[in-house]
Amino acid sequence: MKQTRKRLGDLLVEAGLITEQQLQTALAEKKAGQRLGDALLQQGFITEQQLIEVLEFQLGIPHITLFRYPFDTKLFSLIPKETAKRNILIPLKKEGDKLFVAMADPMDFFAIDDLRLATGFQIETAIATKDDIIKAINKYYDMEDNFDEIVGDQAQPEIVRDETITDQDSPVVRLVNQILLNAVTLKASDIHIDPQETKIAVRYRVDGVLRTERILPKNTQGVLTARIKIMSNLDITEHRTPQDGRIKVNVELHPIDLRVSTLPTVFGEKIVMRILDLSSTLNDINKLGLNRLNLERFNRLIESPSGIVLITGPTGSGKSSSLYAALNKLNSEEVNIITVEDPVEFQIEGINQIQVNPNIGMTFAAGLRSILRQDPNIIMIGEIRDKETADVAIRASLTGHLVLSTLHTNDSLGTITRLVDMGVEPFLVASSLNGIVSQRLVRRVCRDCKEEHKPTIRELEIFKSRGITIEKVLRGRGCSSCNMTGYKGRIAIHEVLVVNDELRRLIMNRESMTKLKDLAVKNKTIFLIDDGLLKIKQGITTTEEVLRVAIPE
Repeated sequence: MKQTRKRLGDLLVEAGLITEQQLQTALAEKKAGQRLGDALLQQGFITEQQLIEVLEFQLGIPHITLFRYPFDTKLFSLIPKETAKRNILIPLKKEGDKLFVAMADPMDFFAIDDLRLATGFQIETAIATKDDIIKAINKYYDMEDNFDEIVGDQAQPEIVRDETITDQDSPVVRLVNQILLNAVTLKASDIHIDPQETKIAVRYRVDGVLRTERILPKNTQGVLTARIKIMSNLDITEHRTPQDGRIKVNVELHPIDLRVSTLPTVFGEKIVMRILDLSSTLNDINKLGLNRLNLERFNRLIESPSGIVLITGPTGSGKSSSLYAALNKLNSEEVNIITVEDPVEFQIEGINQIQVNPNIGMTFAAGLRSILRQDPNIIMIGEIRDKETADVAIRASLTGHLVLSTLHTNDSLGTITRLVDMGVEPFLVASSLNGIVSQRLVRRVCRDCKEEHKPTIRELEIFKSRGITIEKVLRGRGCSSCNMTGYKGRIAIHEVLVVNDELRRLIMNRESMTKLKDLAVKNKTIFLIDDGLLKIKQGITTTEEVLRVAIPE
């Protein structure tokens, strides 16, 4: 049959979704056998929703949103979960001898033929996003798990039989695996298992915001807690003191590292699991979201032969990702890089990484002293928590080493005050510090449902006070792609303070914060709020998000 339809790439260029240059880049960089659509998604040139709309037009097949779709769960017995996951499809409804199926690739005729033979129905296809289908499979296929079966015939839930929590086919093992799989599918950063008086809430932190994903019966608490403790090598008989552990698992062939923390509460042990997806680490400085001037300054700071570069911000503001991206750029066979971390989050080839262990006296300061005898060029300290670590770090930087580290402070200038407050002499701070990068994470506006709005009077005032003009702002309407939040993904906003001779003199003279700030303004430092406002102007985020993490003066 002669194909008269236009090619996908030409359609996307015509629709104005990508440029000719982006199309050529994707064609040049796509792997053998990879579809052009997948290559464009991987490069971030288009979103899945945009691709589907163009495919709908090209193929004449309707597209469907699975968010809150009224699935007929009886149909799930027709198509096994393994088949659904392998071919990325899910049954929607049945009409006479027709079975309607949502597929990520409705041109996969082999899968359609297999379904027709296996079910005996004529198959009618619709297009849905890959993410949508996988979320739906994970959510609905295991909905009929019988929770009574989890506790079984145990009279006392706290007395847990070994086979109940270690046998791979037991209901509690399947439940925990499903909780982990859902979290990875939703790209959550943390899983919270919250015991309450009559139930257990499972909450996921997605893009920095917590939301309840499912409610479990109270009688599953004992076995659920025991299963997670066994996976993370914790003491299942101890319920009264907090415990910390780690789990390394493969979820859908992705290596996932989980940091597990338990905390005794009134209604039982609360468990929080921090997810480190080892396959999605940010290794490129250019992808950190630094604007042109800040990127230039940051590169200059980390390419210095000696001195300290600090990355600051609260927990969960992406400090570690920035540090690892910097180390990745500096990593070459000509330099010896040693890190001392608590814990070692990501392992990087060619870098010597040390794990802190206070139980045997291996603290940051002790590890740092040993490192200095190992002829290092670049040292990375996970966090400066006390005066002792700060002193050793400063001594290392003054003897010809480049030291990278993090500190929990609000902004770049506050870091100087914090170091002096720790007991470090101002002249040591001034002579060792090269620069400080303060960072926060804000949610990105969803590309699939963004809409233009006129800025409010308050927004105009905020922009005017920082000397920026603005005509329009973008906000997300809410769609299935972003779970009706209007946001999808996160980006960092930065403040890069370069410590020059003038600033060193002010620090040594213990000058006031006002004078330090005036000099930073004179040196054209882009403050957190300014970088945030520039990203609003570019249509990347919203004013609400920026004001959540940065305060306008």
